Amino acid sequence: MIRDLVDGVWADCTDDLGFDLEDPATGEPRGRALGSSGERVERALAAAARVPLPWAAAGRRAELLEAAADALAGRVAEIARLESYATGVPIRQATGLGMIVHGSFALAAAQVRAGLLLSVRDGVEVHRLPWGPALCLVPWNAPAPMAAHKAASALAAGCPVIVKVSEYAPDGTQLLAEVLHEVLPPGVFQLVHGGPRTGALLAADPRIAAVSFTGGLAGGRSVAAACAAGLRPAQLELGGNNPLIVMPDAETGAAADAAARLLTTLNGQWCRALGRLVVPRERLGDLVAATGERLTALRAGDPLAEETEFGPLVHSRQVRRVREAVAGAGGRAVSYGTVPDKGNFLAPTLITGADLADEVFGPVAAVVPYDTVEEAVAVANATPYGLEGYVVGGDEERALAVARQVRAGEVKVNGASVMSLHLFTPRPAWGLSGVGEEGTAESVLFFTGARVVGVERTS
Repeated sequence: MIRDLVDGVWADCTDDLGFDLEDPATGEPRGRALGSSGERVERALAAAARVPLPWAAAGRRAELLEAAADALAGRVAEIARLESYATGVPIRQATGLGMIVHGSFALAAAQVRAGLLLSVRDGVEVHRLPWGPALCLVPWNAPAPMAAHKAASALAAGCPVIVKVSEYAPDGTQLLAEVLHEVLPPGVFQLVHGGPRTGALLAADPRIAAVSFTGGLAGGRSVAAACAAGLRPAQLELGGNNPLIVMPDAETGAAADAAARLLTTLNGQWCRALGRLVVPRERLGDLVAATGERLTALRAGDPLAEETEFGPLVHSRQVRRVREAVAGAGGRAVSYGTVPDKGNFLAPTLITGADLADEVFGPVAAVVPYDTVEEAVAVANATPYGLEGYVVGGDEERALAVARQVRAGEVKVNGASVMSLHLFTPRPAWGLSGVGEEGTAESVLFFTGARVVGVERTS
């Protein structure tokens, strides 16, 4: 049953969202999509507004965040299975992402203990203080890890937090909330459910002091507009149309491995997935063939099976959206591998002869040829998005020189993992990919404002 946690009290959700949740592996309905009632949402907002700021002293916050990390560590395997089942992400990937669930709370506590929220410069104090009640809006591709990162950061800053998880995959985040309920004071962490209407209602409410949103461009624009009237801070990580530049000296196998991995991690349903494979024109055929071989070799099937490497999309609605995007792209679309006939599966697809103007959010990428490296950079930057970029090359220094020219928040050289380059570097977003920076420290600081205190010295 889908339940919300409001002011320390659990209740069954009753608002019918108008569609059925699905088992991605079979396509069969697994229950109605339900949201929190308007009365429960109002009660959550009122409860958050009553919480004193900060909700506990810094040392006590660190203790409780560490207790949450310890409690969550024992439930991560269960959360990962719920995430895999609900989203279609293979369990081996969901398990790897699971470390973010408890790790986020441990890292947030460590930031507080290290003095992130107070610095002294020549006797002048800089206090980082909580803005107030925080709203965290979380998508469906890795909901529990993202909810954990955002919520832990807000809590570390001293903010009470309301999380609204995607209506398509509430399961893992609900278990996360059950664990936090046992550790944190009532009202400090709350969970509500619902669709875009609920998210818009929450974001527009003046009792919300800061909003952290990860999701699509349309949703991000709505959040930005809702926050603009009250000049409230909004942290927006939106989509990407991410390029992989294959340098002329790149080894074919390495380039194909990177392309296949970027195309199919989280079944292609992640904002940093491959959008455009930018390849030397004279090597186009070989690189497409090599990438196709790796895609064909992937074991597609039940996401809960340990041997599965590629799973289904989250919902039949998403399958339709991706198919429509492929049909509207033009060019020649070729799909690779064999996927089960039942369920929400869609085989990895490469499109040649056309570029993709926007993010597809599925296992689909365009292949774009270039004649010079300068042209490759221009192709990579010919998009209003700027989230992630990738460069594969044999000469690492030359590849780094090209990476420095790519207009994106992060650019990886000879890498294709789902993780950031470094645990303590920011995760910026450029252009239509969003506003602001997430990160181990950056996300905590987002939920704070600075107060500078000191004695003015006139001599």
